[in-house]
Amino acid sequence: MATIINRYRPVVQPRLPAAPTEYSPEFIEQYSNILRLYFNQLDNLTGVVLGESGGRFIRFPYGAFSSDQDQTATVNTATLMTFNTTDFANEVSISSSQITVVNAGIYNLQFSAQFQNTDTAFQDVYIWLRQNGVDIPGSTGFVSIPNRHAGTDGHSIIGWNYFLNMAAGDYIEIYWSVPNAAVTIQHLAASGTPTKPSTQSVVATLSFVSALST
Repeated sequence: MATIINRYRPVVQPRLPAAPTEYSPEFIEQYSNILRLYFNQLDNLTGVVLGESGGRFIRFPYGAFSSDQDQTATVNTATLMTFNTTDFANEVSISSSQITVVNAGIYNLQFSAQFQNTDTAFQDVYIWLRQNGVDIPGSTGFVSIPNRHAGTDGHSIIGWNYFLNMAAGDYIEIYWSVPNAAVTIQHLAASGTPTKPSTQSVVATLSFVSALST
């Protein structure tokens, strides 16, 4: 593995020596050796990247973010889902609600939220996207959260994914709205019998898919 990683380092253009005024076999041999080494490095690089497993050596932009905080909304008010944890990131970052990219491209946004309903009736929630502060047409989801039953609040994880056309420096945000304040987004602590890890209230990933069409 170490050998392959070393071969994957960027290839640097060689410094070619100035030619002498008269023919020199030694200079031709030195010149050829420099070019031979350079082209060998190029061959190694293309062989690694274009091989069957080449994709595993490429670092695409990506980000994985989450929140361990409960989140509430005022009735019939556009409310931002926020993040306070960066799980993984490469040229994609968060600032509270904003997920920002460094590079232009087509990105795949995937997200989910752990909803809770304390009411005895089913309650609805709307979720949609804004890019650079502008609503994305067609991005709204309309779902219902189960009612409280047998003394236990209703729960449901809601999530989906979108492809987004983003310029360098663009940011995406996730909004939600509820007609009844009984619906919230909840972080759940670890629990036992059997032992289960905690649940983040909101999770989102943004992955680079492709360069923009020209």
